[in-house]
Amino acid sequence: MKKFQIGGVPEHFNLPWYLTLRDKEYTKKGINLRWKDYHGGTGQMSKALRDGEIDMAVILTEGIIRDIIKGNPCKIVQVFVKSPLIWGVHVAKNSDYDSVDDLKGTAAAISRFGSGSHLMAYVNAENEGWNKERDLKFKVIKDLEGALEGLPNGDGDYFMWEKFTTKPYVDNGPFKIVGECPTPWPCFVIAVRDEVLENDPESVQTILDVINNNTRTFKQIPSIDAVIAKRYNQKLEDVKKWLSLTEWSQEQLTEQEVARIQQKLLELELIKEIVPMRRLLFSHNL
Repeated sequence: MKKFQIGGVPEHFNLPWYLTLRDKEYTKKGINLRWKDYHGGTGQMSKALRDGEIDMAVILTEGIIRDIIKGNPCKIVQVFVKSPLIWGVHVAKNSDYDSVDDLKGTAAAISRFGSGSHLMAYVNAENEGWNKERDLKFKVIKDLEGALEGLPNGDGDYFMWEKFTTKPYVDNGPFKIVGECPTPWPCFVIAVRDEVLENDPESVQTILDVINNNTRTFKQIPSIDAVIAKRYNQKLEDVKKWLSLTEWSQEQLTEQEVARIQQKLLELELIKEIVPMRRLLFSHNL
């Protein structure tokens, strides 16, 4: 039995992994795949990949591309979710902020530097026409739990996170949502350490075959909306809306998508150079 460790955020996007693991679909193929939740998101998973703590990660596209360019020895093997991630711009319910305009020059609470919440604060600032040096400040709060505790106490002024994940905290406090910022590219990819790709590309392909088989028909699973609502403490109408907006993928990033993401990261001064596609993507033909 071959052993693999995979990491991801404990959110509804990753339910297909939970279902395939529950049903022992990898074990049937001779693979002992273990899932690890990373509440700290992309920055935390990038470090885990670098440290060899995990072999694979379901990770934000822009975050892992930036980290590979910065030396993380891994490659993207395919897109996992091709639709954009809709980031909500959240503030404390007890704050005086009522719009994104009010947040110019205030501190964005981020899980860590290099995380999605960090990178998307730059995208949001650009969308708003802010000055990146003058109008962007950061306060590290580790994860969603840190923001839920910190924002009402003035630890950071706003927090960007996937809006459906945070919806219960908007409905019931302590957040209110003042804006949205969708990613201008497919949101989640699957990244694998180079060492793993060199040593056992066949097992990686087997894992991809299993998960892709599930995501192709995921929306057709009977009562899947009710399952998601119960498991992730969501309202059924929110889940139905989220499902209508979300598309999984079984394909690799395109050359145009990679170029667009790198160009945006370069414009935002989050990378220093544009690298060849082969540095970022692993060939389909495993």
